[in-house]
Amino acid sequence: MHVAETGAGSPVLLLHGWAKHWYMWRHVMPLLSDSHRLIAVDLRGAGWSDAPRSGYRTAELVDDLRALLDALGLGRVALVGHDRGAALAFQLALDDPDRVTHVVALNELHPYLDVRRMVRNAWRYLWTPFVETPLVGRFVLAHIPSFTRAWLRRGVADRASMPADAVAAYMDVLRQPDIARAGEQLMYQFAYKEFIPMLRHAETRKLRPPTLLLAGGADPFTPPAMLGAATPHAADLRVEVVDAAGHHLPEECPELVAANIRDHLNRI
Repeated sequence: MHVAETGAGSPVLLLHGWAKHWYMWRHVMPLLSDSHRLIAVDLRGAGWSDAPRSGYRTAELVDDLRALLDALGLGRVALVGHDRGAALAFQLALDDPDRVTHVVALNELHPYLDVRRMVRNAWRYLWTPFVETPLVGRFVLAHIPSFTRAWLRRGVADRASMPADAVAAYMDVLRQPDIARAGEQLMYQFAYKEFIPMLRHAETRKLRPPTLLLAGGADPFTPPAMLGAATPHAADLRVEVVDAAGHHLPEECPELVAANIRDHLNRI
């Protein structure tokens, strides 16, 4: 697993979202490096980490994170995740709460899904068959860069926050056949192996670490309207909506994201 590190202090694991890698934290990391050791991970099959043919279920990716923490000699860390990275942060916090001090989730649903809200917003995921269908997904990611470019730019409220060089940084990696296959597998495993069981068997475990969820008010993929009540299940979960921001908060408003992370991590 490839990681990018900076800073010193209490450790914070940064987990990127789908189709991205550690680079998405490039604006946030310098703003927190004075007080925290920031470890931006390239998840299995992303960035410069290995991309094997299997191992892309949520439980397997969380196992990767446990192994990484062990390899780095870290007993407890704060988790900051975006999109699918936030889903992994939630899962690790539920499975091993003693290893997680705090959770900050960006542009992702919390684990306590509301089926009615999901059904009403199902149209937002009409694009996913193009990247989650076996063989089709890897072809689209590797050979139709306009699809990924459109997805990245559709997710921001202000196109200037997703400039051409950032888009290229993600697309150039996705063009690699093994990375494209991994991107397809990540979506396939969630859509076809995990999502329906999640809806049938609601999460009932209590989320123990203090948790902050930042949602983009203009997020076209996971808008605040999709969030149901979580307070009966979470010991301490706050939801903050960032008005006029989309799905890529760390790149759209890094100063605000960094300030919220700092404030949240200072909570006991």
